[in-house]
Amino acid sequence: MNNNQMPAGDILGASLPHISGNFGNIFHTDNYDHYRSAVEETLDLIGTFLHRNDKPFSGIEAKEMKGMVQQIDLNQKLSSYQELLEEVDTIYVKHATAFHLPQYVAHLNCPIVIPALAGEILVSAINSSQDTYDQSAGGTFMERKLIDWTAEQIGYGTDSDGVFTAGGSQSNLMGLVMMRDCFSQKRYNHNIKLDGLPAEAGRFRIFVSDKSHFSNLKNASIMGLGEKCIVKVPTDERFCMDITLLKKYMKREEQLGNIPIGIVATAGTTDFGNVDPLEDIANIAEHHNIWMHVDAAYGCALLLSEKYRHLLNGIERADSVTIDYHKSFFQPISSSAFIVKNKRELRILKHHADYLNPAEMDEEEIPAQINKSIIQSTRRFDALKLWFTLRMMGKDQLAEYTDTVIDLTKDVASMIAENPHFELLSDTDLSVLVFRYIRSDVGDLNALNQYIKMKLFYSGEVLVASTKVDGNFYLKFTFLNPITTTEDVHQILNKIKAHGEDFGTAN
Repeated sequence: MNNNQMPAGDILGASLPHISGNFGNIFHTDNYDHYRSAVEETLDLIGTFLHRNDKPFSGIEAKEMKGMVQQIDLNQKLSSYQELLEEVDTIYVKHATAFHLPQYVAHLNCPIVIPALAGEILVSAINSSQDTYDQSAGGTFMERKLIDWTAEQIGYGTDSDGVFTAGGSQSNLMGLVMMRDCFSQKRYNHNIKLDGLPAEAGRFRIFVSDKSHFSNLKNASIMGLGEKCIVKVPTDERFCMDITLLKKYMKREEQLGNIPIGIVATAGTTDFGNVDPLEDIANIAEHHNIWMHVDAAYGCALLLSEKYRHLLNGIERADSVTIDYHKSFFQPISSSAFIVKNKRELRILKHHADYLNPAEMDEEEIPAQINKSIIQSTRRFDALKLWFTLRMMGKDQLAEYTDTVIDLTKDVASMIAENPHFELLSDTDLSVLVFRYIRSDVGDLNALNQYIKMKLFYSGEVLVASTKVDGNFYLKFTFLNPITTTEDVHQILNKIKAHGEDFGTAN
């Protein structure tokens, strides 16, 4: 043993400097008992949350919730964790949405797996920042390993790379920035990072389906291209991008003097859970020599499934992909990634700071993840949660969860389609069903279904989502919970029917 080393037992029992002064709240060796006690008391409240809730929402109205929070004086500290947790329970936990319950079938909020929660404890306590190697030595390579693993699932080769991000909207922004900058560099030899937008930028056009994520519009605005650069291509009867119309719209824009620079395909739309025809879109992008980005924030779960993986055929031909582990890999928020097929393209995002990643630093010897991040310097080690998950559960169990959810959705689709009280709008590749309750004696079906949704919401018994299609209001199920059964959904449909029958008589 090295003379400078001590056995683990001696380390635990070694005399350590005592922290003097009023610093008992600092996470430090001397304060470990304080930390442990605080965590244990908080765990008790989490247990209360789990065991007390039998419905996904309390039904509290916004006015009451606002009043409860506003009356608190943040300048007056509390006397104990018990007092603090009672306060937080009153204004937060009692009214927090319980995504883990089968009666929650609204938005893209998945239940989370326990290994990831265990990882979250380490992420928060050690508080590594993932921007440079000297702030997260092991974390740097663990994140890179998970990026490589994800790229392999996509079908990319060893030239791929990427970085964890705060969410799908940020990843989509990175995809559009690289689409724009690579096009400008290759077509005009113009470096947007150094010289700003070229004169032609006002004519740049990016093609998306009219069911794509709204972040495309926001990101185009942030990038200085304006929302006008986003061309929305109508969808087919399954609400997937219509390839014939994509070709037509691209030709039209060229005839108008505009310049196609890329296509965004959606692998799992928010409203319908369907996947755009990736192979066809890849063919068109290659023909025009433009960037193809795939927003697979929702559909990335299919990467793990042997049963349904074929739905993503063609994704490996994309130049970049958005992944949301916190939507489809059962991870706590946030846990997302942006993956590129050719890591050399990431140079567009690189900036040097002498105190972080000076230009003379050898990236192979001392890697810096900040070289791949577009807007985050300080960045949590969210990758650790996925590491915990894969090492404890494995890819196959995650795939089983995904298959279970998709199989459930197919069964529910049949239930709705066969029930004369409901109208199913479309099938789904993933786990979203858009439908509405119908009554032959009610002329305004929009008002009927809006009534049903609000009655469910303020009772707190069931949370469903909604959307509009061609101006009509529809209810929406989003299934992400593998614990949910057809019997659970049968009960939900009965509640919807009961409120639907009350419409008119209750008003």
